[in-house]
Amino acid sequence: MLNYVWISLLFLGLASALFIDISDITQNTYNNNVPIAATIKSMSVKSGGGFDCEVEITKDSYNKFFAANESENVRIDGVGSFSEDKKSIQLYLKTKETSPEFIQRIAKASGKDDDILATANITSRKDSITYLSKVYFEKISFLRMKRVTNDAIGIAGTAVQIALGLIGIMAMWLGVMKVAEQAGLIKIIANWLRPITKKLFPEVPPDHPAVGAMVMNISANMLGLGNAATPFGLKAMEELDSLNPNKGTATNSMVTFLAINTAGMTIIPATAIAVRAAAGSADPTIIIATSLFGSTCATITGLTVAKLFERFPIEKNGYGSWFKSNLKFLITVFSLIAILVLTFATGFSSVIASAFSFLPPTFFKDMIQIISTVAIPFFIFVFIGYGVIKKVKVYEQFVEGAKEGFNIAIRIIPYLVAMLVAIAIFRAGGAMDNWLIPVLRIVTDPIGMPAEALPMALMRPLSGSGSLGVMADIIAVHGPDSFIGILVSTFFGSSETTFYVLAVYFGAVNIKNTRHALAAGLAADVAGMLGALFIVKLLFG
Repeated sequence: MLNYVWISLLFLGLASALFIDISDITQNTYNNNVPIAATIKSMSVKSGGGFDCEVEITKDSYNKFFAANESENVRIDGVGSFSEDKKSIQLYLKTKETSPEFIQRIAKASGKDDDILATANITSRKDSITYLSKVYFEKISFLRMKRVTNDAIGIAGTAVQIALGLIGIMAMWLGVMKVAEQAGLIKIIANWLRPITKKLFPEVPPDHPAVGAMVMNISANMLGLGNAATPFGLKAMEELDSLNPNKGTATNSMVTFLAINTAGMTIIPATAIAVRAAAGSADPTIIIATSLFGSTCATITGLTVAKLFERFPIEKNGYGSWFKSNLKFLITVFSLIAILVLTFATGFSSVIASAFSFLPPTFFKDMIQIISTVAIPFFIFVFIGYGVIKKVKVYEQFVEGAKEGFNIAIRIIPYLVAMLVAIAIFRAGGAMDNWLIPVLRIVTDPIGMPAEALPMALMRPLSGSGSLGVMADIIAVHGPDSFIGILVSTFFGSSETTFYVLAVYFGAVNIKNTRHALAAGLAADVAGMLGALFIVKLLFG
């Protein structure tokens, strides 16, 4: 699936770039070979016969020529040199950040951000240093394709920088977790969760090896260690398949287990925090609580859909007995839905919110900041401290875990390069701005989701490395502490890579009929995204 997504990004980006470039050439958007009236003032003479100069274009001429709306005359500094017959001037102009947008686009067409090559045919002389001229800017063609090339090359270096920025935090966290594992703390956490697994997986005997593997997997996922969770997940699927009476078809327990995995309930979204820290965030851990809220919504929804769909199909002429046996479950589900609908439809949520009006306006935000600040130091203290109590050689074990973290960070470089280059081509080609975002605004505007964040919401179910690349790219554009930066970081921590998990876990035990696993996973993804949008808007919108 990722292969198709990657190819689609490349194809759409290149197709959009080619379409826009051909359209620009056909319509002569940049007025190639069309002169514009300008006044050239000669300044100090430079060695070699050139001279400093200023090109001034009246606002009326500029606005008519470029279909712009400038309120002042446009002035561009540069260097000029006369032709041999003194009838024209070769110009090398320099733009600034304050230069008009169209002038900057012309400069970028040359592959640089500030150089413009132009030729001025002198029409008359105003005085000894001032010339009235017709200026021909350098011919512009395939501007989008040039931008695609420049952005693809530039983002490849950015991908390596992002991966190197992840080394420290990945090494630290996996080192801490290695100590906790050797001390037996992970097994204790697993034992705490076993009563819940009895309710979720009634077909699995309580003492079956699958239970331990699933609990270890879920525990690792909750701590944000997706790579550490995968081996336990694969082991759990093998053990669950040993109980499967119909080989090749997913059991209810498999689907439920996959629903929990694709929901991606996480206490500490370590990867998202690392990306935010590498991007220079002032508070990279602020997303801990928001991600927990979003992933909780995803988990509840995924489990509900999994448990609901496992009760289908209904046998022929068995509708009465089906409703009778599932009446309690249906009443519970529809009651929850009714409560949620009535709460928001009747405005009761506002009443609930008003009940907390006596609290300071920033109370909940401050609470989340406190939790986010103390969470990681607390876990480090507990995990390392427990290792010391259990007489684990904490330094040696930490180093062993840190080596794994280092290797993981290095291994993702090719994936980051591949995905970020594809995204850069997709965006630089104009497909994002000209095709995708305008269409999706029809859906996103009514619910208040920024259209720029939608690529992250769409990519997250498809690929972990892909969504990591999208998140890093969006954060690089908008900033890690912007609303969109916090939102996409929360997206990353609120769901899992549904298609990747299904492919890897089911592929490991040769499951071809996945039944309702995809529906449960996608429902969890949607719920996680909506939950993340709600909580981020509430706190940071």
